[in-house]
Amino acid sequence: MDIQQKELLAKAISDFKKRFIIVTPDFKILFCNRMPFHSSPNRPIASQPLSEQIIGKRCHKIFYGHEKPCENCAVLAAMETKSPELKQIPCKFMEHDVMPSQYAYPIFSNGQIEAFVSMKFDLPIQKKVEEKLQRSNSFLKNLIKSAVDGVVGADQKGNILIFNEAAEKISGYSAQEAMSSLNIRDLYPKGVAREILRKLRSDKYGGKGKLKQCHVDCIGKDGVPVPINLNASIVYENDKGMATIGFFHDLREELKIKKKLEKTRIQLLQAEKMSSLGELAAGVAHQLNNPLGSIVLFTKLIIEDYELEDNLKNDMERILADAERCGHIVKELLEFTRQTNYQMEKCNVNKALERTLLLLENQTIFHNIEIKKRMFENLPLISANEQQLNHVFMNIILNAAQAMDGKGTLTISTNFLKDVQCLEIRVSDSGPGIPEDILPNIFDPFFTTKDEGQGTGLGLSLVYGIVENHGGVVAAESKPGETTFIIRFSIHGKKSENKKGTERG
Repeated sequence: MDIQQKELLAKAISDFKKRFIIVTPDFKILFCNRMPFHSSPNRPIASQPLSEQIIGKRCHKIFYGHEKPCENCAVLAAMETKSPELKQIPCKFMEHDVMPSQYAYPIFSNGQIEAFVSMKFDLPIQKKVEEKLQRSNSFLKNLIKSAVDGVVGADQKGNILIFNEAAEKISGYSAQEAMSSLNIRDLYPKGVAREILRKLRSDKYGGKGKLKQCHVDCIGKDGVPVPINLNASIVYENDKGMATIGFFHDLREELKIKKKLEKTRIQLLQAEKMSSLGELAAGVAHQLNNPLGSIVLFTKLIIEDYELEDNLKNDMERILADAERCGHIVKELLEFTRQTNYQMEKCNVNKALERTLLLLENQTIFHNIEIKKRMFENLPLISANEQQLNHVFMNIILNAAQAMDGKGTLTISTNFLKDVQCLEIRVSDSGPGIPEDILPNIFDPFFTTKDEGQGTGLGLSLVYGIVENHGGVVAAESKPGETTFIIRFSIHGKKSENKKGTERG
């Protein structure tokens, strides 16, 4: 080693930030770097930049004020073991997160220990580190536990390691069940877990190891699919995938709200369409009334005042029947446009339904139909026109009977929905059901699936208009073997508006 190297080495040791000393086997100081040192608690803290002031003095005396070597002295331990030793130095004045420590190792010459090197530095206190780690783990655990979305973590084999409360609510499994007996693949439909893993390994779905905004189903404990929005990632360690973690956002409530908004949008479009067609229908009805009245009147006079041949009389009676049928259509058009004033009063919906059934149940078409009634007792009264309610119920019940072709089960029920403060009327039939592509159009004016001459297509439009006029809503649900019409009226009613002589409840 040349002179320059020795000077650099000496400078490095001198500038070392921690205390660095060399002592003899009897603890006399041979060298000390220029760092300040701390004396014992009985002596003030001193700064001694000149090592010459302490050379030849015993280290335990100069640093700690002890007459003999310290109990936890690393030099003493290295002397016994003839190998490097690390000792912690208890001190009541120690800092919060560190413990003063001493490291010593022997220097040999011809097989004999010539001196010892001793360095003093601070080590993190294990207990403090463990406490911090415990606090961090507790915080992380509470963070995952209280997350709004479901958090599910699994190892590379699919064994579930993390399963928070939100995941329990979404899936129906308890955390204990999930982590003890489930595989991550059990939470998805067949093949979906493999597809998710394929996307995670690709760069196309949020970057390698990440998957963003993936809409999939989570299979619950009851086997029912739950729609979720999945964000997932692979947990890497040294570029090797060790686990996966997924965040499950439950979409059920959002889809329910979206469905309600779509239903409201359709109802608004329907109301706008009804309003426009109502204006047109009113004009057409008034224009047709006068000529139809003349046709009916003069046809009756001819039949009554003249002796007609049978063939001619039959023709005249057919003209009269068709004219009267046209008059009936005009009457329905006027009802459809609500051009008549109706007085609104407190009505009992159960009684209105009973009166309608009394008029209909003895008709021929009802002879082979079983009528089931499930009426809510003490149903609150609503503000309505009973005549119009009868028209609504008659149209829906007759439609149901015709759909069943006079044979089946008709179920009529009423209920009070306390949470939304409204009455609900349900009329269900056991007919073939309404095709899905037709269902959205059944309340459209002039829309009918009946054969030509069997219906005008105004019955359900009239129902829609009357219910809306009363501040209610009407809808239909259908599946093969069952169709249900649902009507709801608020018990608080709707502020009336008068427009062109029409009272709208």
